Amino acid sequence: MMRRMIFNRLRTSILSLILLVTIVFFLIHATPGGPAYSILGMHATPDAVAALNKEMGLDHPLWQQYAIWWEHLFEGNLGYSFTQHASVASLMGSYLANSIILYVLATLVAIFFSIIIGMFQGYWAERTPGVLIGAGQIIVYSIPTFFIGVMLILFFAIYVSWFPPGGIGGDQSTGALNIGSYFHHMVLPAITIALPLTAGLSRYFGHQARSEYRLDYVRTAWARGIPPLRIAVNHVLRNAIRPLVTVIGMMIPGIFVGGILTESVFNYPGLGWLLWRSALEQDYPTLSAIVLLIGVLTILGNLAADLTNSILDVRVRYE
Repeated sequence: MMRRMIFNRLRTSILSLILLVTIVFFLIHATPGGPAYSILGMHATPDAVAALNKEMGLDHPLWQQYAIWWEHLFEGNLGYSFTQHASVASLMGSYLANSIILYVLATLVAIFFSIIIGMFQGYWAERTPGVLIGAGQIIVYSIPTFFIGVMLILFFAIYVSWFPPGGIGGDQSTGALNIGSYFHHMVLPAITIALPLTAGLSRYFGHQARSEYRLDYVRTAWARGIPPLRIAVNHVLRNAIRPLVTVIGMMIPGIFVGGILTESVFNYPGLGWLLWRSALEQDYPTLSAIVLLIGVLTILGNLAADLTNSILDVRVRYE
């Protein structure tokens, strides 16, 4: 059973990857005038467009371009950015690490507080504290990410001056990076991403915890006089946290969307900031490569969540 489940998940993920790459390829070629006009501008001369088409291999039949597209992907060749005069792979490499650290930090913070808030919400279900927590979750989740970032800058960076308003820290002239300054600059962007993520995850986890508290085995534990903390950790938390793994995998695109807006607000040099800049400059090679990367990470994240969820589910292992 376990092997068949893993095989089905891998097969679905591979098909999703093939479909993703195919869609991105045809979207690039669906731009008005083709990729060459998008790169050179709509006022480019026919000779310049023809020369660029030949240089990029766009003068070949579409099926051959599709095959070349796959070949370049397997080679790690993501194209060339004509607006920034560098290979797309090198551009993404210089920004990717900053985004990964920021997103992982924000996600870990969100998971930690989601579990705590969700446990209290499940325990106080249908009582005043639980209702207030639910209302706060809806309010925070409804606030646009960029507005949260701006408000954090106004209060914590300008009013009380606890944190810097943007950037990444370190000496930009020499490229030296101070770890303390690096994470000091990361506090506000991480909170900006983590707040709506915490609101969404804690609401879902609170619903799961509330369902667990209503089950017979939990009521039996109460009747036996087991301490509430032990019931919460050993019974409710263990069973309620399993579905949360799947939800986290499904929220990866939302994390990236929030990251794009957050990095733009805080001028944080990450992948989201590069995506925003590429969209403004119509840098389609860089734009398509980042979209591909986000899609691949989403598919892999969902695959990892499914496999982890199946491992945690004892019924799958023993069927």
